[in-house]
Amino acid sequence: MARTKEFDEDAVLLKAMRLFWEKGYEKTSMQDLVSHMGIHKGSLYDTFGDKQSLYIKALKRYSGMLEQNVKHRLADTRSAKQAIRQILEMAVQHQDEYPIGCLVVNTAVELGSHDPESRDCVRLDWARIEQLIHDLIVEGQQSGEISKSHNAEWLSKYFHNASIGLRVMIKMTTDKEKLRQIIDMNMSILDQ
Repeated sequence: MARTKEFDEDAVLLKAMRLFWEKGYEKTSMQDLVSHMGIHKGSLYDTFGDKQSLYIKALKRYSGMLEQNVKHRLADTRSAKQAIRQILEMAVQHQDEYPIGCLVVNTAVELGSHDPESRDCVRLDWARIEQLIHDLIVEGQQSGEISKSHNAEWLSKYFHNASIGLRVMIKMTTDKEKLRQIIDMNMSILDQ
């Protein structure tokens, strides 16, 4: 008869996610995971598989949380421009509460060139965010808030790239004024 788990699977997955986010994939050992998650090595393997499988599950969990957070933040936003600004500002908020940067961006930088499964997860996450930005731009163009002279597809790529850049930048600076100025400069393109 199979034993029942004596731990909350999602809670320990969140612990693994946070550890990977803080240390990266390569610098996180199995012993680090076992200690941080508070479960036995056998339970880790039985529940999540090997380190790579656990990492992918943690990355997918992070992406889901990020997507929900974005949707929650944008739910009350009445303006396409305000929503796009919110997406950029989310990249630099909560620096004191969470590990620095973004787990998806960290994954792209650390594993994207040599791990196809991680690369696919990053691409899927980025495609969803880019599509969200695209939809906001089209909405803004339809309402007259954003000029139709802008190509919505290319503009969505531009703002998505700006968001990724900000997520990298916060790993190197805590100068919130500098980050705000970068956001303002990016947003100014919508005034043209």
